[in-house]
Amino acid sequence: MAAVSEADFLLASRGVAKELGAWVAGAVFDRAGRLAFALADGTLHRHAEEGDWPVAVAHEGGLLSACADAKDGWLSGGDDGRLVRVAPDGMVTQIADYRGKWVDHVAAHEAGVRAAAVGKAVHVLGVAGAALKSLAHPSSPGGICFDAKGKRVAVSHYNGASLWFVGAKEDKPRLLEWKGSHHAIAFSPDGTHVVTAMQEPSLHGWRLADGQHMRMSGYPTKTKSLAFTARGRWLATSGAESVVLWPFFGGGPMGKAPTELAGGDEVMCSAVACHPQHEVVAAGFGDGLVLITEVASGKVVPVAPPRGSAVSALAWDAAGARLAFGTEAGFAGFVDLSRR
Repeated sequence: MAAVSEADFLLASRGVAKELGAWVAGAVFDRAGRLAFALADGTLHRHAEEGDWPVAVAHEGGLLSACADAKDGWLSGGDDGRLVRVAPDGMVTQIADYRGKWVDHVAAHEAGVRAAAVGKAVHVLGVAGAALKSLAHPSSPGGICFDAKGKRVAVSHYNGASLWFVGAKEDKPRLLEWKGSHHAIAFSPDGTHVVTAMQEPSLHGWRLADGQHMRMSGYPTKTKSLAFTARGRWLATSGAESVVLWPFFGGGPMGKAPTELAGGDEVMCSAVACHPQHEVVAAGFGDGLVLITEVASGKVVPVAPPRGSAVSALAWDAAGARLAFGTEAGFAGFVDLSRR
């Protein structure tokens, strides 16, 4: 990208950006397509077409995790022990208070269920805020995610992952075991695979039909971001100088080499986000560069130029028309890719 001028990036012609002043922990589109940036300082900045972006103070301390809430608005957890909802109009409502413990991870599904990782437990709550169940784990969860239908929640932790049915009368998990510390976690879109990023520079996966293990290694640094493409054919990951994609078709990924796209500048990829409909991957890098790459052709489209700070948040809206990003230094924005 060294030969690309700033005017060549989509941000210059199709984007909006602001300096928000704190680490961007999440770029989150709610279920209605409203965009907000969750900052590590405990605030949530909602995009507005004109004027300043409205700010909601979600947490008294640091914000640790944020996601789209089950119906609309946003859900976040902080080191103040609070699980809160920020409504589209900016109103902050406390959903639960776990004072004395951090709310490390949050997740929600449009089926009407929420999950929050607190200590060694994952608390499952309904859309109205009622506590449904508390799921105990052997160590603090490293990540949580729902499957595509919201019927199962997967939780990574030390020595593997646990898979729970949200509506089960008896809470007994399916244990997916593998020694080591597991962090970021992803469900394949069809619900047939679970993959985690480990503390060491590698991934581990399980094929749920028969428990087959899948080990994906060779990364120079720890993988912090991973996402399946829309149909689940590829798993895109950070942790290398390029976007690393593992094939989940034709018997892969075991025994098959990954595909590497958009590399060559000796800067590590720090975040990935897959388009919701097509085999297209957005990637953010350690210098602030944001780009889009097409899996089939390898074509690269520059989105935002490097600004010296790593991309820490990256997300598509549900239609795949807008791509939002944020950096560790607090630079945040989005580009509109819809037809004009």
